[in-house]
This record gives sequence, structure tokens and C-alpha cells, in this order.
Amino acid sequence: MNTSTLSTGLRGLIATAIFGALASSFSAVSAADPNPASVNVKFADLNTASPSGALVLYGRIRAAAQDVCSYYWFHTDADEARCVRGAIANAVTKVNQPALSAVYNTKYKISVASPLVSQSR
Repeated sequence: MNTSTLSTGLRGLIATAIFGALASSFSAVSAADPNPASVNVKFADLNTASPSGALVLYGRIRAAAQDVCSYYWFHTDADEARCVRGAIANAVTKVNQPALSAVYNTKYKISVASPLVSQSR
């Protein structure tokens, strides 16, 4: 089997998991690339409300962010670190679980923005 076909098939399989769009936080890169890279992270097997489940999910998100950011070429290591950090923050915000946000806050000593908006009645 052609290695190019195998590689493309593997990428397609990875992209069919639970959530995508880690790369939407890549403001500078996404302007240059209309189809930014993304990786989907599976977490249906985890209890994300528990600290241990949230820690495992954080590890998966971090690994996915590093994979996605390695797709791009950066001028400096600081640029790549910013990419990884932004992708992690974006994913944590999308998952919207307090225990996961607590893990993120502990790692970066800041809080991630909440996607929840209060609705007026």
C-alpha cells in the first residue's frame, strides 16, 4: 500500500473523533492558511468532572495541541509555545468543565475564559 495513502487515511481517522477545531486559536497562522490543522480528542471514556479524569483529558489535549502546532513552522520556540498554549486554552474553553478548567488554571496560573453567557429574560 502506498505510504501516502496510508498517512492520509490515518489523518482522516484521527479527525473523526469527539471535537475538533483546536486550531481556531491560531490567529496569525489561520490567516495564512484557510484550512488550519486540527486534531480531535476523544474523552467519552473519562469522567471529566473528577480531578483525575480532568487531568487525563488535559494531557490528551496538550498532546494534541503539540501535534497540531508541530504542523506549522515557527520563527521561534516562543511562537510555537504560544500556539500550543492557545490551542489548549481553546479546547479547555470548548469542553467547559470546571475540573478541566481548574487543571488548566493550575498549570498556567491564569483562568481560561468561560464560554457561558448569562441570558437576560
